[in-house]
Amino acid sequence: MKYRHLRNATALLTLGEHRLLVDPMLADAGSMPGFKLLGPGRRPNPLVPLPADAPAWLDTATGVLVTHEHPDHLDGAALRWIRARGLPVWASHVDAASLRRKGLDVREVHDGSLGMDVEVIPARHGRGWLAWMMGPVSGYYLAHPDEPSVYLTSDAVLADAVLDAVDRLRPDVVVAPAGAADMGAGGKILFSVDELVTLVRRAPGRVVLNHLEALDHCPTTRADLRERLRAEGLQAKVDVPEDGEELHFARADAQPRPRPRLGPGPRPGLQKWITARFAGT
Repeated sequence: MKYRHLRNATALLTLGEHRLLVDPMLADAGSMPGFKLLGPGRRPNPLVPLPADAPAWLDTATGVLVTHEHPDHLDGAALRWIRARGLPVWASHVDAASLRRKGLDVREVHDGSLGMDVEVIPARHGRGWLAWMMGPVSGYYLAHPDEPSVYLTSDAVLADAVLDAVDRLRPDVVVAPAGAADMGAGGKILFSVDELVTLVRRAPGRVVLNHLEALDHCPTTRADLRERLRAEGLQAKVDVPEDGEELHFARADAQPRPRPRLGPGPRPGLQKWITARFAGT
């Protein structure tokens, strides 16, 4: 398995024959509004450009994987790029209809998608009223028969569903957001650093931390995060990639894996209708 970190949550994930562009935010630096609503620090997003080699890497994508419709995970530039290439877009049932209305070739993620074991794991993008307003988010467990298994938590705080998935599915690699995003009201909408420490301790294998130094409402820096992980004695099991860096992971053994939990998963409703209108894509 290869994980090429591009920027924020955008990455190229190579699993077997698939090269999935995950949560593409392809806008030029400074071309989107700031996300910080209250307090100091509001700046135009993204804060940094894509790596210089990004166009060549993007051209290798065979499909797109979307966890939710927020513009830092699927922006207007990405929509235009995907439509121009006619790539299939994999998304949860809760997002599929909305994405089809945007002219995308959408395939719903479920067990067996992409020729591998899959589970859609709902995430809480914050707490209380703000989590409701942020809308439904889907994490994905992907286990290709010839590759390490990976759990993409997507944007989340540390809730029971995340810990249950880690304990039950025992993913070889967990990819989680580490920016501790805070819009200035309602509290953090991503894992706090303390929650990340708990997640890393709980994870059975490697942990990749992203969503750093790219958006105005994400104050955590790579340097501070690495220092905290060193202080906790956890740096050996964590990767904090720079933009453009590629990580390689090999499957350690051929032992049977836990089976994904089957079920219909969340369905779109009023919450999804509201957040889709405010997604800005």
